[in-house]
This record gives sequence, structure tokens and C-alpha cells, in this order.
Amino acid sequence: CSDRVASDSLPAQSVQSTPPAASSQTPQSADEEEIQVLKLTVGDTIFTATLADNSSVDALKELLQEGPLTLEMHDYAGMEKGADLGVKLPQNNRQMNTQPGDIILYQGRTFVIYYDTNSWSLTPLARIDDTDAETLRGVLGPGDVTVTLSLEEKAK
Repeated sequence: CSDRVASDSLPAQSVQSTPPAASSQTPQSADEEEIQVLKLTVGDTIFTATLADNSSVDALKELLQEGPLTLEMHDYAGMEKGADLGVKLPQNNRQMNTQPGDIILYQGRTFVIYYDTNSWSLTPLARIDDTDAETLRGVLGPGDVTVTLSLEEKAK
């Protein structure tokens, strides 16, 4: 399958995704439940992020049900990478003090990954698991970066 690209200037990239296999086993116990996480692919690095619970995330998940989305992300103010999603999502703004690894929605259209701190009225989308500012800066680099978003099932 080919990725949808949020910018017409980017070549499509191919990302293989395998849907979860159907199981004929008995239902899983509460300890074995699976949850959906956001998967972010940056070059050879893959991050997973725990999704927030709001209508913005519901709309993002619906968008990603169509397949992976590739974004050309641009650096802003030495603290974040952002890209226009190409669609407007509902906003659930609240005053936030962002930390490295926070993923937010800005003005309903801009998908942002923070690698430093900020304080503003923003919509939380997700938080990258098990990372820090130094790791994010190293992976995201000083300039523009291509990030592919997809959904993944993960054991709870």
C-alpha cells in the first residue's frame, strides 16, 4: 500500500502493515487486552505513543484507518516539529505545559511533536513512550523531517 502524503511535494513511500490476525481462542483476560497506540516512523526509528482520550484523537484514528499518513515536519522555535494534516480535526484545547515527547494538535490542523517545553492552550493527542529530549532531538534532527503515522495494536 502507498502512504497518503500531507504535502504534494513528497514522494509516496511504501509502508507494510499487517492487520492483527483474527483469533479463534477464548476472549482475552483484562490483563491481555490490546490497546491502540500511535506508531511514528522516522527513518529507521519507530516510536509508539499512548493516545489521549478526546474527540480530536477519535478523528485522528478515523483518518489513520484509511492507512498510514506521511508528514513533512518543519522545525519551529527550537522546541517542536509541526506539519499541516491537510484536514481540520476537532479541538479540545486546554492550557498545557508541554514536555519532550508530547504530541499535540495546534489550531485543529497542525500535528506537532515537542522535543522541548512550551506553555500554551493546545489539544493533547498523545505522548511518546519511553523517550527524552536528547533522543528526540537526535532522531528528529535540526531541519525538516519526514514522519509516517499509523495505528498499531499493543498489549495493555
